Amino acid sequence: MSALIKSVFAFFVFLTSFSAFCQEEIPWKEDYRLELDNFKSKQSKIDPSLNSVYIQSGATIDFSFSMSSYEFMFTKNFNSKVRTIFKQNLAVISAPDSLDANYLLDYSRYDFDLHELYARKLRKELYEQKGAFSDVSFFQPIYEKLQDEMSSENSRVLNETHFGSNSDILKSEHESVRIQILELGDFCMECKPPKKKK
Repeated sequence: MSALIKSVFAFFVFLTSFSAFCQEEIPWKEDYRLELDNFKSKQSKIDPSLNSVYIQSGATIDFSFSMSSYEFMFTKNFNSKVRTIFKQNLAVISAPDSLDANYLLDYSRYDFDLHELYARKLRKELYEQKGAFSDVSFFQPIYEKLQDEMSSENSRVLNETHFGSNSDILKSEHESVRIQILELGDFCMECKPPKKKK
């Protein structure tokens, strides 16, 4: 095999692997709806022999940036650096029947939106707190505070809805999250927040 063919083959393998990896991550979109086949972990199953349900959310908030000190000093809008994604290969739904599995799925849809709500809260806080002379670690206490809030809210709703089986409560909580997402419309990942009026 010639060196050129080897290089082309290696590049093809890289592209295929990269494409497969990217397909495992679903970025949050307002009109995207999770389905059971998004839960690609090998632990996901519907099995009548199970005595309980189990869920592991694939939703996560990813915040990362790479820039020079000079760029950092003059950057105020970090919206594009904060992403809400759903990692399909880490997501687990395990239930004894399809009814329970669908309750967990409804809860996961709520949870994915909850992550986007807190991503927007993070973007807003970063925008409002970042100053020209902020230290690069200024975001850490903000991130930790919001992460704690989100975990607390997540646990509360999981318990109050009995893993999503109380659909009336879950529907109400989900609607509340969606409204709050819209209220933070200036802090979507692609958005540019309005400048404060002086």
